[in-house]
Amino acid sequence: MNAEALKPVARLLALLALLALLAACGKSTVVRSPSATTATQGTAGKTVVVQQGDTLYSIARRNGVSVEDMARWNSLQPPYTIYPGQRLQLGQGARGTTASTPARTVVAPKTGTTTPARTPSTPAPAPPPPPSSGFSWRWPAQGVLLSTYVAGNNTRQGIDIGGSSGQAVTAAADGVVVYSGAGLVGYGELIIVKHNEQWLSAYGHNRKRLVEEGQSVKAGQQIAEMGRTGTDRDKLHFEIRYNGKPVDPLLYLPKK
Repeated sequence: MNAEALKPVARLLALLALLALLAACGKSTVVRSPSATTATQGTAGKTVVVQQGDTLYSIARRNGVSVEDMARWNSLQPPYTIYPGQRLQLGQGARGTTASTPARTVVAPKTGTTTPARTPSTPAPAPPPPPSSGFSWRWPAQGVLLSTYVAGNNTRQGIDIGGSSGQAVTAAADGVVVYSGAGLVGYGELIIVKHNEQWLSAYGHNRKRLVEEGQSVKAGQQIAEMGRTGTDRDKLHFEIRYNGKPVDPLLYLPKK
């Protein structure tokens, strides 16, 4: 058989091979690997101490973690205010902070089925008692109590004591000044005193600061003059913080 006679046969064989290939492709199945997103756990037990000029963003960037994870590990809420001397977790630590739990799927009962009786709700457990500082606190200024602490409210993280311009502001307990400046928005002229590794106190809106960073102070020693920097009237904004988190100052100050 000559070459011309073989050409139709070759075309037929090529066509049959193409049809077989297309049939195989039509039966093939593409398997996609499910993507898994795992919440960052960080380094359990590792901590960092906040230095002057640090922000949560700069600390997160230096340690290669996200701001969201830093906030979650330390139970911080926007605007993520942190203080010099504050110790922050760099991972899921002993505090029991865990990654977000996936939402559970709730299946609605079918129409016509009997709805099970509701179980009486269990009363919310009483909040734990506040931690003891182990030392005595003093009122940082004399005056009328204008505003009190409200848990979870970022605008009510301490108390406001109304007074007059130039009135004495005193240290609430022995400690070392770890911040003296006006770099934290909303606090005006601010002083922060570190009492030990867990406890800090903050004094905001001063007219004049009388102590410098690194200076030791005694309870009752004047550290500032009351003013209205960063606010609308002469007053002292006073906070007590335990491990960087605000607590109610009225639970620690002497009863009036």
